[in-house]
Amino acid sequence: MTTPVAVSKFETKSHDEPDEVRTPPKTRVEVVRLEGYTIGRFNFEPGWRWSECVKPVAGTESCQNSHVGYAVSGQIAVRLNDGSQQTISPGQSYTIPPGHDAWVEGSVPFVGIEVMSAEQYARPQT
Repeated sequence: MTTPVAVSKFETKSHDEPDEVRTPPKTRVEVVRLEGYTIGRFNFEPGWRWSECVKPVAGTESCQNSHVGYAVSGQIAVRLNDGSQQTISPGQSYTIPPGHDAWVEGSVPFVGIEVMSAEQYARPQT
């Protein structure tokens, strides 16, 4: 286990008034920055697929972000480059390593809270 970073400031912010919003097709990433941390609320519409909606922005063959998050609503399927696949459902926390594609399953938008990849997600890779 890693040692947590100490928090020195009491702070609150709403994702309804985020510091930054990114909106590739069928995607809305609401970014909130707190002292030492960035948290994202990821909203993916039905029909969203990383390789169709975010790949043109990221410029990589598969998503190269590491993800740590919690699924609020909807379902998202994730397929790693090695072919392994899982579906993430509401109420599940998750980790996803780099090298994957993902898509919304069903007709309910996927909403996830991300605590690791929000700063760089849906931005051009440099």
